[in-house]
Amino acid sequence: MRARALEASVRSRDGVMIVDLSGEINAAAEAALNAAFAEASSQGTGAILLNFRDVDYINSTGIALIVGLLAQARKSGRRLLTCGLSDHYVEIFKITRLADFMTIYADEGSALAQTSTQ
Repeated sequence: MRARALEASVRSRDGVMIVDLSGEINAAAEAALNAAFAEASSQGTGAILLNFRDVDYINSTGIALIVGLLAQARKSGRRLLTCGLSDHYVEIFKITRLADFMTIYADEGSALAQTSTQ
């Protein structure tokens, strides 16, 4: 099976910038991931939600890219949230301790409901 290149788009909902991700997060995804994060950062001051619902695969380089986004978010005082991770990737985020620094929600609705109460 051929790898699906990462596509990333940015939108706003309820005051949260959402980065919708689709495809594979690997070394080839760096430019698209960083561009989407930069766009989300420039359009709002609140939390950024990474929506992994349509992500097929994340390799170790992809995890490192996500760590880089987390560092950028923390440096700018933003919260980085995630939703739509498969059970497998929730476990990976726990093992790598990414889950210690970004809240993981089952879906977008859950994430938005929680961020509106904080």
